[in-house]
Amino acid sequence: MAVSPLALVLLVPALVVSLVYLFRRPAPPQDGRQLPPSPGRGLPLIGHLHLLGSLPHRSLRALAEAHGPVMLLRLGRVRAVVVSSAAGAEEVMKARDLAFASRPPSVMAERLLYGRDVAFAPYGEYWRQARRICVVHLLNTRRTLSFRRVREEEAAALVQRVRDASAAAMDACEPLVAYANTVVSRAAFGDDTARGLYRDGDRGRELRKVFDDFVQLLGTAPMEELVPCLGWVDTVRGVDARIRRTFEALDGVLEKVIDDRRRRRQPGSRRKGDDGVDGHKDFVDVLLDVNETDGEAGVRLDTNEIKAIILDMFAAGTDTTSTAIEWAIAELINHPTSMRKLQDEIRAAVGAGAGGVTEDHLDKLRYLDAVLKETLRLHPPAPLLVPRETPNDAEILGYHVPARTRVIINAWAIGHDPATWERAEEFVPERFLLDKAAVDFRGQDFGLVPFGAGRRGCPGVEFAVPTVKMALASLLCHFDWAPAGGRSLDMRETNGIAVRLKSGLPLVATPRLP
Repeated sequence: MAVSPLALVLLVPALVVSLVYLFRRPAPPQDGRQLPPSPGRGLPLIGHLHLLGSLPHRSLRALAEAHGPVMLLRLGRVRAVVVSSAAGAEEVMKARDLAFASRPPSVMAERLLYGRDVAFAPYGEYWRQARRICVVHLLNTRRTLSFRRVREEEAAALVQRVRDASAAAMDACEPLVAYANTVVSRAAFGDDTARGLYRDGDRGRELRKVFDDFVQLLGTAPMEELVPCLGWVDTVRGVDARIRRTFEALDGVLEKVIDDRRRRRQPGSRRKGDDGVDGHKDFVDVLLDVNETDGEAGVRLDTNEIKAIILDMFAAGTDTTSTAIEWAIAELINHPTSMRKLQDEIRAAVGAGAGGVTEDHLDKLRYLDAVLKETLRLHPPAPLLVPRETPNDAEILGYHVPARTRVIINAWAIGHDPATWERAEEFVPERFLLDKAAVDFRGQDFGLVPFGAGRRGCPGVEFAVPTVKMALASLLCHFDWAPAGGRSLDMRETNGIAVRLKSGLPLVATPRLP
């Protein structure tokens, strides 16, 4: 069989690089320091990539059971240490937090987030000041409370969407994604702009598809990042073109929103949608205010940096939020006793004949807190968190970690660790009312780290939690739920920036009778 010249051009370099990797042995530290155990030398060129499978969090847990809670892998050209225990996570995110506070280079962050966002930025002056702006100005307690009306209105709209579809089976994932997207859009852009972006019709559907592609791409590791000589695969598969289309579409939308907002801020212009109360400004206005008034920040955000921070909010607040709600409902469907217990608590707090759930009710719902914690333990939306990197030599649980090593925290494995959790594979919300009542997910208890911890912990926890609780409480207050067709739910997973239910959430919602 004849081999085409093009095939030879592609094949020969790959074979040469493969031979180099095949005969190259990793050099041990010269001073005798011990590297973490590793599952063999791996394959030429790709190293241990083939061991990750379609669900890396599960594959890495199985490898950790064989090789230990701190494990060294070679993922193409990337050296990575995987941490799968609460003790290891505490050392990385608390005891040696500063040593592991940086991020590895990310092709997707460079191409989709202008290389100037907060979540993927390397540790340094820009990251410190940009994160301070997010924590102090965008996600402080006052600002989060100011979006209470948004959460309550969108939860009521979610209930109405389900009510309109309740005569037949529905995939509950779709209205949950719409709920999460709209909450974040209204917080980021303001009510009028968000409604315009997500209006019905072809333009609205097209834009929703663009944001879906953005989130999916952020959860993808392009081949050029792991095995540079195979970067052409991304072009052949259409990944490069998809990145370019998505970036151009998002950039156009954000540019228009920011330009429009700047025009409104000109002297004599009426700032439509701003009631003059600082606490009710959306994220775009807040970031523009920071540029004008916050001299102590030490960083002046240019337009690309504002765009990058806004996109961070979408990446962190949409897919992960809807995914947490999906898994909570799925677990409750499979555990009807827990479902009834939570519904009784919510309905008792809201009262008969009441208009619906408000955020005033949430503080009274202790079992809802327990259900959310148990859901996040079993199903952290981003099970491997965002990787860290150490710029200098460091140590984890006595093992040497060379400089520029990627560090991956397997939050899913930690949440399923029988050394930390009794009945670790079971859905038992009551554990958070009894022996684990004091355990929380805000970064102080390292057996439960769905949002990370330390300097690189998610700053949006206080925004995300009431968003999830409002949706759950509203849906469980107004409806009784059952799997479509009487079948048990398919709990298999599919991987992405958030690990979702593979087959969706096919349910029947029966409105609660007064």
